[in-house]
Amino acid sequence: MIQQIKWIDRKFEFNQPIGMFPMTLDRLRGTVLRLHNYTANQSKEALTKKVDGKWSAQEHIGHLLDLEDIHEGRIDDFLAGKETLRAADMQNKKTTEANYNNADVKDIIGRFEKVRNEFIKRLEGLDEAVLNRKALHPRLNLQMRPVDIALFVAEHDDQHLATIYSLLSR
Repeated sequence: MIQQIKWIDRKFEFNQPIGMFPMTLDRLRGTVLRLHNYTANQSKEALTKKVDGKWSAQEHIGHLLDLEDIHEGRIDDFLAGKETLRAADMQNKKTTEANYNNADVKDIIGRFEKVRNEFIKRLEGLDEAVLNRKALHPRLNLQMRPVDIALFVAEHDDQHLATIYSLLSR
């Protein structure tokens, strides 16, 4: 099986035309559906099993929930005209401390769905001028627009969804 590249090792180029934005939003909407699909009929043991000391499938889902705050905050950064977007906590302290394996997966996904829908609604409400506004992403050291942030989030979702699928199909 092909080894999945680590998120931190990925390189990005953001040059998609604004006309790709509707498809990116649809990818963001699909994450919740995929989470429901992947976790349906899975035992608590399968959902919370750690492999090699790494996050369980359920912890990956919780991580997606945790990051919605930064996505929302980055929209605020664009609206405020900031030159640099807020940085993510690359240590993932929030996820590590949340103890997601003791929660109900349906509750985690439900909470994620609620905040993700709000994020999408906010993105949909941005006019074209704001969608083309640029700010520096601090870790990538790249200029990004809100449309690029949406793509970045969709790529991040897919990164974790692929891992979740792999963990649950063992």
